[in-house]
Formats: sequence, structure tokens, C-alpha cells
Amino acid sequence: MSRKLLTYLETLINDVERLLPFIFRQGGPPPALSFAAQPSYWTINNDSRSHRPYSFKDLLGDGFLWAVPKHRRTIEKRLNRKFGYPEYNWKLLKVKTHLRTCNHCGHDYEAGLLCTNCYNKVREETKQMQEKIQEELGLEPIEKDVIVLYEGERKEQPAEFLNGKRIVEMPKLRPMWFTKNLLQKTTQQPATTKEVKPNDLA
Repeated sequence: MSRKLLTYLETLINDVERLLPFIFRQGGPPPALSFAAQPSYWTINNDSRSHRPYSFKDLLGDGFLWAVPKHRRTIEKRLNRKFGYPEYNWKLLKVKTHLRTCNHCGHDYEAGLLCTNCYNKVREETKQMQEKIQEELGLEPIEKDVIVLYEGERKEQPAEFLNGKRIVEMPKLRPMWFTKNLLQKTTQQPATTKEVKPNDLA
């Protein structure tokens, strides 16, 4: 069975090799329209000195049937594709047209992103709060609410609000951008159903 299969494949490859010159114009009949005074394509390509037998292995080994690059790009071409050409189009020096000005601090930031200056202030304040909480309460896993109060805010809060909660006091005044509304309870009543209905459509 395997011998018959090998014989069949060998015959098929030989037939394809015989058809390749006709397909790729390396041989075969001359074109239908040709000038009598000019040597035809068939005459030029059928020169016995320049004609080389076309092999099916050469066709496969050439690699044009497989969509893969045959040569590696040089580092110069790779860098030009990545960063552009300084004489024509330099990709690193594109003008940014999506800059916005922060309404709180006046610094510039990219549209769609947070203001870097405001975010750094919030991150620094959060880091100080975390260090103060770890310093006073430690890392004990007690299931109680932790409230961070700044200087002079403990007297303003009612006793029932602070009852049963872990309190951490920061030894400084509250920043202007850090609102006190975060400590207030919401006035919206909890939903009784899980259905979501649109409102204010009319």
C-alpha cells in the first residue's frame, strides 16, 4: 500500500514539473500574436545555453509560496519604522492637540486622563493616612469601621456617629480639596427591587 502511494506521489510530482514551464512561461507554445521580424518569447527562452530545467523542488525551496520573509530587516529599517524618518516624518515630535487645563490646580493634562498634579496630591495624602492607621491601629483584623478625622473635627461629630468605630486622628487641618461629605450618610433610600427602570424620560 505504501509503495503504491509513493509511486503515485512521484508520478504526480513529475506531472507537475512537466506543467511548470507552461504555467510560468519557461517553455510551451509561442504566444498567439507575435511579430515576424522580432524574435519571439519562445525563441529567447528556448535557447539551449540559457535554459535551465525547472524543478518542483526549486519552486518549493524558493519560498514564495509560503508567505514568510526570506531576509531579516536591518536595525536601521526597524528603527525607521518605529520612530520615523527625521527628514520627513519624525514620530517622536508629534504635536499634542488633546491637552486640557485642570480647573483646580491649573496644570496641563491629557484629555481622558486624570490631572497628574492633583493625583499626586491625593496619593501623598492617602499614603500619610495609611501610615497613621498602621501606626495607631496596627494590622489587627478587627471588623469595625475606621474613620479618619483631621484636627478639630472630632468635636463636630455627634457621639452616636462615632460610637463603635475605630477613630484615627490626623495632626493637621483637612485639605481644601478633601471634602467632608464623604463622612455623611446618603439621603437616598435603598432600593426594594432589583429591577432597573429609566427615569426622567419625559
